[in-house]
Amino acid sequence: MTTPVEVRQARPTDAATLVEIEAAADALLIDRFGATDWPPPASAAERSALPGFILVAEQPDHAAGSPAVIGFVHVLEIDGHAHLEQLSVLPESGRRGIGRRLVAEALRTARTRGHTQITLRTYRDVPWNAPFYASCGFVETSPDSPFLADLVRVETELGLSRHGARVQMTALL
Repeated sequence: MTTPVEVRQARPTDAATLVEIEAAADALLIDRFGATDWPPPASAAERSALPGFILVAEQPDHAAGSPAVIGFVHVLEIDGHAHLEQLSVLPESGRRGIGRRLVAEALRTARTRGHTQITLRTYRDVPWNAPFYASCGFVETSPDSPFLADLVRVETELGLSRHGARVQMTALL
């Protein structure tokens, strides 16, 4: 039996949990790459200060008596541009369609907020990165704005490409 999952807007009380979820999800990449210098997750204050929206996936937690947040998607809205900044799901809740549902809701929400496309940057050859996003309707594109060029610059400064090829992807809404 599949546990029901609800997707909703994040609340301020979710902020600390999002840091924990991102750290747990990042551990999969750290293990895959053997990365000893992986950048830490955005702090609760950093993430909440960024413009855009955050959606969370929660499921009933019968032991705690209240729903538990198990994943999130963060979409930046900068200079009229929508950019999927982060998608993270707790590894123990992975491979159940939760990430796909969060992406679908992020696309729907971005469209209702007036965007015609949404971008992201990810690893080309990690199965749960570019191949996953391609299955959600994203295609590889080139950075075509100062905002996207700045993201490439930040990735270069962080040295993310030493772990594999980075790509930009775009979905039309």
